[in-house]
Amino acid sequence: MARLLVYYAHPGHRYSNANRELWRRARSVDGIERVDLYEEYPRFDIDIDREQQRLLDHDVILFQFPMFWYSTPSLIKEWEDLVLEHGFAYGSGGDKLGGKCMMLAITSAGPVEAYTPRGYQHYPIRTFLTPLEQTARLCDMRFAPPYVLFSSLTAPSDGALETHVKGYGRLLEAIRDDRYDFDAVKDVDVVHYENLPIRETG
Repeated sequence: MARLLVYYAHPGHRYSNANRELWRRARSVDGIERVDLYEEYPRFDIDIDREQQRLLDHDVILFQFPMFWYSTPSLIKEWEDLVLEHGFAYGSGGDKLGGKCMMLAITSAGPVEAYTPRGYQHYPIRTFLTPLEQTARLCDMRFAPPYVLFSSLTAPSDGALETHVKGYGRLLEAIRDDRYDFDAVKDVDVVHYENLPIRETG
């Protein structure tokens, strides 16, 4: 079994529709560790030693969050700045995360067609995730294609959220059980409930 750590970051959790349901599903999955960063660090007083130990104890690190101004909520950036220290995550002697995997589960209010050259975002969503992808590379981690829910504001009413939440549960369970085929999606931009590369057992 893979040791999976899920970090959740949403400063407006109680007002969320999509992420609140995704987090509820994540909390129902046995055998994984979950951390609500805004609940644990409401004043941004991050315990560096505890967070570094969490990283050492797990194989796959998954961040769940809504896209905020083409980036992460601010607490994730603060977490990165403090936890991913030189000599620990990168640089001289900083090989502690080598071989681990980083993955994202994100929501975007914009529709999928917005993230095209002719769409109002002009770029693929992976372009906006480049800083996180490069962070993973600098730390000698694998960066897996993110699990993305587009049109997240309308997803609860059009039925897309329920399916996406079910897919999220399947994804987390598959990673935990070593049934998620990371190699099968290495050349795709994003994954969603329809193209999850899960190996069946039996």
